[in-house]
Amino acid sequence: MTQPIFLVGPRGSGKTTIGQALAQALGLQFIDTDHWLLSTSGMSVAEIVEQEGWDGFRLRESQALKSATQPGAVVATGGGIVLRDENREFMREQGLVLYLRASVDTLTNRLEAFPDEGQRPTLTGKTITDEISEVLAAREALYQQSAHHFIDASQSPSEIVADILQRIPASGASKAAS
Repeated sequence: MTQPIFLVGPRGSGKTTIGQALAQALGLQFIDTDHWLLSTSGMSVAEIVEQEGWDGFRLRESQALKSATQPGAVVATGGGIVLRDENREFMREQGLVLYLRASVDTLTNRLEAFPDEGQRPTLTGKTITDEISEVLAAREALYQQSAHHFIDASQSPSEIVADILQRIPASGASKAAS
């Protein structure tokens, strides 16, 4: 069976949108770790963070990644999934990791156009642009370290999916780096 395909990147990079479209194009199941966490915990990301802090959320996020991952699935991860070494290693060992890479401007525009405050609590308390700049600067190396392929996520969803389909063999995910 096909290895899972993991989508990593900051919030607003299109992991859920692209994940759904890619899963449909490949005839695979789509799993969103944030939605999986929400349905299994009965709490939103914001509620978990409020009750357990970011450390508690990150622990739950790691558990969700491992529990939700299945062969033959496209897995959209939370933006901070790469913060834990164990998550980066798990994804690279279990499947194909695609980094949806976009500029701060692109990410800011998307987050302002489609706000989802309950699911995306602020990490820093700053403006979206300042927060995205800081978070991306802190995580860029981790996204790169995790990924087998870097995908230009500033394109349209159909262009991004077409780009991904050109990079993976027809028989499924491989671990060839680009």
